[in-house]
Amino acid sequence: MLLLKSSLVVIVILALTGSFWWTLSISTSSRGHIFHSSRRLQEQLVSDLWDIGELSFGTSRMKEIEFCPGELENYIPCFNVSENLDSGFSDGNEYDRVCRQGSRQNCLVLPPMNYKIPLRWPTGRDIIWVANVKITGQEVFTSGSLTKRMMMLEEEQISFRSASLMFDGVEDYSHQIAEMIGLRNESNFIQAGIRTILDIGCGYGSFGAHLFSEQILTICIANYESSGSQVQLTLERGLPAMIGSFSSKQLPYPSLSFDLLHCARCGIDWDKKDGTFLIEVDRVLRPGGYFVWTSPLINVQSSRRNKEKQKRWNFVRDFAENLCWELMSQQDETVVWKKTSKKTCYNSRKSGSGPSICSKVQDVEFPYYRPLQNCIGGMHSRRWVPIEERATWPSRSNLNRSELALYGLHLDELNEDTANYRIIVRNYWSLLSPLIFSDHPKRPGDEDPSPPYNMLRNVLDMNARYGGLNAALLEARKSVWVMNVVPTTGPKYLPLILDRGYFGVLHDWCEAFPTYPRTYDMVHAEGLLSLESSQHWRCTMVDIFTEIDRMLRPEGWIIIRDTALLIDSARVLTRRLKWEARVIEIESNNDERLLICQKPFFKRQPS
Repeated sequence: MLLLKSSLVVIVILALTGSFWWTLSISTSSRGHIFHSSRRLQEQLVSDLWDIGELSFGTSRMKEIEFCPGELENYIPCFNVSENLDSGFSDGNEYDRVCRQGSRQNCLVLPPMNYKIPLRWPTGRDIIWVANVKITGQEVFTSGSLTKRMMMLEEEQISFRSASLMFDGVEDYSHQIAEMIGLRNESNFIQAGIRTILDIGCGYGSFGAHLFSEQILTICIANYESSGSQVQLTLERGLPAMIGSFSSKQLPYPSLSFDLLHCARCGIDWDKKDGTFLIEVDRVLRPGGYFVWTSPLINVQSSRRNKEKQKRWNFVRDFAENLCWELMSQQDETVVWKKTSKKTCYNSRKSGSGPSICSKVQDVEFPYYRPLQNCIGGMHSRRWVPIEERATWPSRSNLNRSELALYGLHLDELNEDTANYRIIVRNYWSLLSPLIFSDHPKRPGDEDPSPPYNMLRNVLDMNARYGGLNAALLEARKSVWVMNVVPTTGPKYLPLILDRGYFGVLHDWCEAFPTYPRTYDMVHAEGLLSLESSQHWRCTMVDIFTEIDRMLRPEGWIIIRDTALLIDSARVLTRRLKWEARVIEIESNNDERLLICQKPFFKRQPS
């Protein structure tokens, strides 16, 4: 047996060497397109050789990954309420994100029994399939957030369209907020410097859905929910969302990340824990940015009749003043504060009148679920620029030399990255268009979308670097939004991405991403495998790929760009994941390859 294994290894080495020289000779003689896929014989040879290599190490590595049990159809690793309760978590902290060793299950999460592919955007924004989300009709009808549209539950669908053409609560509410800020209406948000909004406890995302037409990027965060999830429904509508909690940890965003934070009956008691939740709002809010809070607690008449409510409202109002927030307006149950953009406020505060200014040790630029702080950042950061002094969108995405210098970048580097991704996106679209519209027949009632051919709605970029993929997709007028993820193990360019007017988050890919299954239409990873291998593989490629499978919708796409050796290893793994995969070589770089995969739609069988 030992002699047999040794012989197989020698055969693999000799054959791969011959294959390498053959590849080199073909590549150097090829001309024309940047991508070409005329190497099927070579792909098959390499694949077969890897199979031989796998067999030489035993049959266990060739075994297909099994499907998860049916009860895990909404499974999110790191959010195990029962384990947290057993560990002593309580008072809401049992819903916190806790990534324990071995909490991940390497199995493939199946969709619900009657799952259907979501309707294409923009139809899918307003109509979703009931079976795709974990919510009941009763939960739909009893939801009471001011930012939720009137929802009509039909036999198989939930409609978020307003029931009345004469009245739309979301439009009126958005208009009210604009007027309280001092604007004519919400279409003036961009001119006032507001591009990115963090919507806390967003209901079902209708506030962000309404503002999308005004080029406002609204990201929903809400606590983990075992049923009736706000985040799951918002994502199903094709709107940005992720699980995020104010309960005990800082959010995985840098300081000074958002232009406006919004909370409409979001379920957070801002007066609790000595105001530390409000300190976290102050940390992620840009100078000159706004905090909008809608709550029955703010109602003056109601508070006068209830001393406890009045006491709680007074605490929040006074604490906000000590944070150097200006109370701009108060109407009915809504209040708007503006974070100061002046140095004088911090210097003029009375000693002991509010939270202290953090030291540089406490004010960390890249918090990754650190405990909440009881001090404020003040003006330490070099990124302290009031929103009214920043370029308005879309000019904001093109940072100048002095702005780029804050991140240690030269303008030439960003321009080169932008030019590269223009070509990359054009070629991705050229590759995917025939696959989506030819290889897979249109579903009944699903017409080809008119230009700009909105085949995809949301994309997860696992190694976003400067946000180049996001920029190129928008420049090409693709109606998509991108979750730009900056790995904790890589260069920390997340502040750059956020300052360009995109959305992004810090994440460790050896842990589960804080989202529900079947979240994204496409997952993109350029150089991620190389990055993880440089860290001596803290987790396996199987761990990373099963997480991709969990996040990806059935019939969704995966594009991985990396070195030839890593792509060949990944290609073998796709068989275990049951993905349909093809390797495409990049003529401009013989050492890199593309792996394009599609996740099949496996229907769960009745038990």
